[in-house]
Amino acid sequence: MPVSLVVMADTHLPKRARDLPPALWAAVDAADLVVHAGDWVDVALLDALEQRSRRLLAVHGNNDHGPLRERLPEVARAEVEGLRMAVVHETGDAQGRERRCAARFPDTDVLFFGHSHIPWDTTTGTGLRLLNPGSPTDRRRQPHGTFVTAVAADGVLSEVTFHPVVR
Repeated sequence: MPVSLVVMADTHLPKRARDLPPALWAAVDAADLVVHAGDWVDVALLDALEQRSRRLLAVHGNNDHGPLRERLPEVARAEVEGLRMAVVHETGDAQGRERRCAARFPDTDVLFFGHSHIPWDTTTGTGLRLLNPGSPTDRRRQPHGTFVTAVAADGVLSEVTFHPVVR
């Protein structure tokens, strides 16, 4: 049975925004699985996502401390509809990312990551898909913030859509 996902990272609440954008909350409410690739900054968002999500797969980031580090791992893994997923915050420089991640996550089909705030969607030579949803609250050098929705079914991630967040 297909599983709908919403993927976010680098929310930095409440430093970069007071709350997630309404469109992202709507996607959270509709999703079967919510993925957060770190840099929450405040535990209140973790509490809110745990309450509103049907299922949450999440990690801490470099800006997360205290309760966030205590409650969240550095790497999270799950198998969903035959799709082997991993989540991590940092993957290092863009140069050589595919090679490094393929070596570090050899038994993974898709790796969700964050840190750069820059949307990214590539596939390594080994077939590992690397996906960074960008940031819904801190666009950095991007024209707008972003988050991702997708569907996992039969071992494949499909319908991957980067949603612009316009404030």
